[in-house]
This record gives sequence, C-alpha cells and structure tokens, in this order.
Amino acid sequence: MLLGLSLLAAVLSIVDGLTTDGRPHANFMRKPTIPIVPIDHGQPVTSRNGTILPPYNTTYTFQQLIDHNNPSLGTFTQRFWHTYEFYEEGGPIVLFTPGEANASPYSGYLTNSTINGQIAQQESGAAVVLEHRFYGLSNPRPDLSVESLKLHTLQQAIDDLEYFTKNVVLPMPNGAKLTPATTPWILVGGSYSGALTSYTMVNKPGLFAAGYASSAVVEAILDFWQYFEPERLFMPANCSADVERVISHIDQVFEGNDQHAIQAIKNSFGMGDVTHLDDVAGSLRNNLWDWQGLSLTVGPGAQFFNFCDALEVKNGVSAPAAGWGLDHALGAWSSYWTSTYLTLICGKDDAEDCLGSYNTSQAFWTDTSIDNAGRSWMWIVCNEVGFLQESAPPGVPSLVSRLIQPSYDLRQCQQMFPGAFARTVNVQTARTNRLYDGWNVSISNIFFANGQRDPWRYATVSAPGVVLKSTPSHPIAVGEGYHCADLLTREGLANPTVLAVQNHGLASIKTWIAAWKPAKAPHAARQLENREPRVNKPLQGWFRMPVF
Repeated sequence: MLLGLSLLAAVLSIVDGLTTDGRPHANFMRKPTIPIVPIDHGQPVTSRNGTILPPYNTTYTFQQLIDHNNPSLGTFTQRFWHTYEFYEEGGPIVLFTPGEANASPYSGYLTNSTINGQIAQQESGAAVVLEHRFYGLSNPRPDLSVESLKLHTLQQAIDDLEYFTKNVVLPMPNGAKLTPATTPWILVGGSYSGALTSYTMVNKPGLFAAGYASSAVVEAILDFWQYFEPERLFMPANCSADVERVISHIDQVFEGNDQHAIQAIKNSFGMGDVTHLDDVAGSLRNNLWDWQGLSLTVGPGAQFFNFCDALEVKNGVSAPAAGWGLDHALGAWSSYWTSTYLTLICGKDDAEDCLGSYNTSQAFWTDTSIDNAGRSWMWIVCNEVGFLQESAPPGVPSLVSRLIQPSYDLRQCQQMFPGAFARTVNVQTARTNRLYDGWNVSISNIFFANGQRDPWRYATVSAPGVVLKSTPSHPIAVGEGYHCADLLTREGLANPTVLAVQNHGLASIKTWIAAWKPAKAPHAARQLENREPRVNKPLQGWFRMPVF
C-alpha cells in the first residue's frame, strides 16, 4: 500500500538529532553510512516495454514480524521502495537496505546510478530498497526505549530479510510469486548493510542466489582505532604530520599540571567552558571524521580538504611534506575551528552543550522517539559490534588524542541506556564474529568490494593482515576509492580502479545468476549457538586486544 503523502512530508521535515550533521551529539562517533544518490523524481519512469511506472520515491509498506522468535506478537509496518524498470520475466530481484538510516532518501539506489541498478539492468531484474527495523518509520515498537530495543538485533534484521523475500507481494506483474524458491534474489549492501549481506548469507545459506557487499564491516572490533589508519596513510603528508604534532602537544599539556596552559588551549579552540579535557580532545576527531564523506568525484572544496588547506596553505604557499610545524599548525587549526568549524557542527549551541558528554540531563540521552538513527545505531554499537573510534596504541602514530580510549565511548553507552548497562558494558564482538564468521567468511556467490582509502577498511575482508583468498566463487576486489565508492556509478566513471571493481562484481553476478536453479528444498537456517570455535586469522602485531 502507499504511505500517505502527509505522513511522508512530515518525515522529511524531521531533524534527526541536535548537530547539523544528524548525530545526537557532536562527540558521538560517525555512523558507517552509505552515500545518498540524488535523483530527479519529477521525471517519469518507463519500463523496457514502454509501461509508465510509479516514481522511484513511491513508498510501499510490508507487514513484518515484530519478533521472529515469537510470531504471536504480530507485525509492524516496514517501508520499502521498488521499481521494475529493467525487469523481464525470469529476471532476479535485487534487494538492498541502506542499513542504519531513514531509507526515504535512498530511492536513488533503485536506479542505474548505483551498482544495484546496474545489476538489475544487466540481469533484467527488479530493484527493491528496504528500510531496516528501528530506523526511519519502520519500528516494531512505538519508541526506542531499552525494552523496545531488545528487538533490535543483528539476528532480527537478518530474519527480516528472509521473511520479506518469502512473503512480500511486490507491486509488479506476478509480484506475489517472486519468492526465492522460484526467482533468484540478489542481496546488495554497503558498510553495515554490506556486513549484513555477508551475515545473512552465512546465516541463511541458499536464500540468496548472490550477494554484493561493498565496504562490508564484517569483523566486529571493539577498539577500532584503525578507523583512522587509511586516513593517516592517504591524506596529504603535510597535513598528517602537523595533525600528529598538534595532538601530541595537546596531550602533553592536558596530561600536565599547568592549568594556565590547559585553559589557553581550550580557549584557543573556543571550548573554554567545556569541563572535561577528554571532551575537548575528543571533539577534534570531527575534522578527521570528515574523511568518511570524501569521494573520488569531489576534490578541492570538500570539508576535509578545507581543513587541511587551513593548516597547510600559508600566504598562498603549501607546506612541504613535513608540514609547517607545531607553532603554525596549532594556531591555524584553532583559528579554523573557532571561525568556521564550531558553528558548522554545533550550530547555535554553546560548546559545552554541543561537545560535553558528561551531562546526563541533556535531552538526547533520554530521547526515545522514533526516527532517531543515532540512538538506534548506538544500541547496536554498545551490544554487538563496537567500532569505537579511538586513539592508536602506544608506539603507533596517532591522529587522535591518547585521552580517547574505549572507556570514553563505553561510558556513553551507559548514559544512553542505563537500564541495559547499569554496571558495565560488555560489547559482544566475539559472539558476533563467531556467529557470522567475520573475517573467516567462506561462503560462495558473494562479491566483496573495498576501497584503499575507506576509513572502515580495517574491519573488512581487505584489512591488512587478514588472510582470505579471492576465488571465483568468493571474489574480493579493491580499488582506490573511499567508503562504498563502488556502489556509485559516477565513482567508476571517475576512476578506472573503481570501474574495474564494479565490472568484476557485475561479471561475477552474471555467472552466478546464469547457473542458478530453483531450490529443491527450503534452506536451513544456520545453527547459531552450537558452532565450532572460531579460527582467528593472523593479524599485524599492532592490532590491540579487545578491552572489556
């Protein structure tokens, strides 16, 4: 059924969180989100046979089980978007979820501006975008309280995908009969939903004929300091050198007893009233997090490069590879932060309200209203995946203050969900990796696409030190792109290595779909709790051990 236009308009007017980039708080970590592809919804959509189809942004709903472990609880309304623009009889269904976000801006993933649409076009298939439970308006419960979020798990999300494929009536000819038993389904995802693609194919063998996982963060890692490593290695060398110098200097001052020097640094960054030093130091991660928003089609003028230019361009001259040094970089960074960046991330809020993370009376800690992606994602972070973006271990160069340790972000789990973490937070990363194989994934018919510059690369199967061979049934391809670059057609047009990744993926899926045959019997879900012990892959020695 169609969602009422007035409700959809209300959704689009919602401001998700307090910061201008959608996070509940400016010292919260950035989510591993998928880039949005803008499209013109004013143009008609025409199928291959000339039929005029509904616009890409037409919203449909599906009755999904509230709890797959207790179907008697009934169903909730889950939103999806769909087109059969390229479909011909016998073609596959290409299913995609953007994961941890309101899915309404992602209808562009129905088109051939993305790898999803390219797959549908190549294979004469139909495309679907499905909203993930507990994001946007697809909520099993009317709020995001701890009691409600108990139904927000990786396994429930995996089970959602299975139930949808087997029960949805797609708004297209013969749409009630296109189940995985009669039609090949292809699961596509990026970032967290890329991991969900791998997890689902591990957990539900045979359900999907093929999978395409872009920048898939398959290995749950608690202390994910490696998030900043691709950035450190690929950002301009002068900028990296000076950022390291400034952070090292701030750490030295903050760990000392000179209160005048401490206050001087706080004041210079416009954070004189921010009470806790780890909040001050942690705030500077924001400039580094902007790396995640880069793409090969956006160069000078991107927010991250504006930051580096502020540090490294002096009187029209760029610094040498070694940088300008501490004195210039400290002043340039603090000037850029106070004159430009603080307003960008905090709006009109004062620094303590925007960046301080200890005041539990602030509304975002207890805001349980729906369509709050930051809270929903934080629940998964605190319970199942971790990905805490902290400083590097001792002896490893760090772009992030050494004051930022796992305890800093785990405390925020307790403050947001006191009913779940009254005493300690024990993120079940080992369990997640055991159940869904993480770096040990060895299933067939899944294509892994990764980018060298992706900040999430060290949680993918292309992480340095991970020994996982690329094979025809299990290909792994790496290009020069940033996060989820290969999902976007324009990124392949801009860079031959990304285009090669996309072509490799398309060729693999073509082979797998050509060989697909209807299942003779229903697949069996993988038994979760009686698994063999997980075999750890050899990793580089500087991977820090989990902290509990």
